[in-house]
Amino acid sequence: MLVLVAPGQGAQTPGFLTPWLDLPGAEDRLREWSSAIDLDLVHYGTNADADEIRDTAVAQPLLVAAGLLSFHALGLDAVPGAVAGHSVGEITAAAFAGVLDDTAALRLVRARGLAMADAAAVTETGMAALLGGEPDVVLPHLEKLGLTPANVNGAGQIVAAGTAAQLAALAEDKPEGTRRVVPLKVAGAFHTHHMAPAVAALELAAKDLAPADPKTAYVSNRDGQVVTGGAEVISRLVGQVANPVRWDLCMETFKELGVTGLVELCPGGTLTGLAKRALPGVPTVALKTPDDLDAARTLVADTATG
Repeated sequence: MLVLVAPGQGAQTPGFLTPWLDLPGAEDRLREWSSAIDLDLVHYGTNADADEIRDTAVAQPLLVAAGLLSFHALGLDAVPGAVAGHSVGEITAAAFAGVLDDTAALRLVRARGLAMADAAAVTETGMAALLGGEPDVVLPHLEKLGLTPANVNGAGQIVAAGTAAQLAALAEDKPEGTRRVVPLKVAGAFHTHHMAPAVAALELAAKDLAPADPKTAYVSNRDGQVVTGGAEVISRLVGQVANPVRWDLCMETFKELGVTGLVELCPGGTLTGLAKRALPGVPTVALKTPDDLDAARTLVADTATG
């Protein structure tokens, strides 16, 4: 069974969309989406620097657009067995599953990015990945420092979120067994109570949506469960901005569903890295550039016939 996944914020790098725009129709598609959400995705995906694309209001639509662009380039002949996205990648996955069309997904993520950027501006906050360490040691340590385990990613990785002062304390006082604490390229404490103001804004943006039920298994960040109703997918997308991402549980569900291949859409790498550790033996492909498309198509074909 093939699983398609979409990465979250922090996966973007300067110029990462440049090679994708050489594909037939790709630049036209990106310009059309840019017009629909009043954001120059071509500029931000090709010429913008790291600081420009770190801006939450830019990064989130850019990542969804990248995932959709690579999805269309992949040209699947059949619906995948399951889809999921990490954080903002959940909106990309909702489009993969047919819950939203491309334009609706991009309009929703544009509203999400703006709302979360506003919420992040209230207090200086951020996120940091803890590499290594056991959850039963790491989680109480984060609680002691006032930090939230905003992403429980499995495979020895938990992402802490909180104020700048709390993150500085974590850098000085790592939990026992943690190898490194790595600051992330995000502008706020996402998936924590700091994002509560964004929920109301996103609820308003979601009112005009007409979601369809997923065409395939849509695996939710909230609890790793498969969601079968379109309205429930949207409800979870709205609430998830202020609640932890349980990617560990998503990967457990992939295993239970019988995953035999996993493709991470552009800009791939982070989620395939986690899958290699949590789902040993499952072939993976990360779409970083169009050069990776042939390998992904081979894996899709192998999964369909395996």
